[in-house]
Order: sequence, then structure tokens, then C-alpha cells
Amino acid sequence: MSSKLTYGKEQIKWRRAQVLELDAQGHGIMEIAKILHISHGTVDNDLSYLRKQAQENLQKHIQERIPEEYQKAVVGINKVLKTCWNIINKDTTDDKTKLQATAIINDSYKYLMDLTTNGVVVTDAIKYIQGKMNHLNNQEKALLQVIKDDKDKTEPEQDKEEQATITNGIF
Repeated sequence: MSSKLTYGKEQIKWRRAQVLELDAQGHGIMEIAKILHISHGTVDNDLSYLRKQAQENLQKHIQERIPEEYQKAVVGINKVLKTCWNIINKDTTDDKTKLQATAIINDSYKYLMDLTTNGVVVTDAIKYIQGKMNHLNNQEKALLQVIKDDKDKTEPEQDKEEQATITNGIF
């Protein structure tokens, strides 16, 4: 039975790959359905699944891969800077070599500055943080609403008990 499930999953995976390829070639839903001999709904569902998968892959890339590569680049540039400064500071280094090391240092600082001020990376990081903050704020608002709703439900009962006590005390 598991072989049928695996076979079915492999067929779906193959079909989605075909749908993606045909979509990338500019074919519309109707054309893709006709070429692959499947329903329009299946094509539409596959495209929706592929879009969602692409979003997840991009999000993972932004959250995991870019920060890792960024860190590697910064460490590598700092290593180059250290090596070049060591070359320049040696008494035995000739002027031509010192000049080349100085040019590399200059380029390294430019690359480092680009990395730390790159608009795309900074913008994505800000968007990610803002998204997380909005999510937390929404959760906090929802929690406060639940607490308020619970409080509103229990207050009328408390008021009735207080009125009963006051009424009983007066009469």
C-alpha cells in the first residue's frame, strides 16, 4: 500500500514540475491542462501549491541562507584585511607589494561597507522584524480581547451577587 502512496506522490511531483516548466514558458492554465491532459482545476491547484512553495523557499532563503552567507563574507573580508595589514606593516615588504595590499584593503572596506549598508538586505531584515513585531502585537491584542471578554462575562455575575447581598441586607 505504501508503494502506491509513494508512486502517487512521485506522479504529483512530476506533474507539478511539468506545470511549472510550462508556466515558465508562458503557457496559460488552459494550455497547460490541454498539454498535460489534466483538468483546469488541477493546474490551478498545482500553480497555487507551487507559489506557496516558492514563498516558503524564499522566506527560508532570506531567514537562513542570507545571514549565513553575510557572516561568511564579513569574516572573509576581515581575514583579508588582517592579512593585508600584516603585509604592509612588515619592514621587508617592497613598495609595490605594499601598494597592492593597500588597494586590496581599500576594496575590502568598500565591500564591507556595501554588505553593512546594502539596501536589499537591510530592507528585508527590517521587513522581517516588523512582520514579527506585528504578529506579536496582534497576538497580544487577541489575548487582551480574550481577557476582556472573560472579564465582561464574569462581571454581570458578580454584580448580581452584590445586588443580592445588598438587597438581602436591606430587607
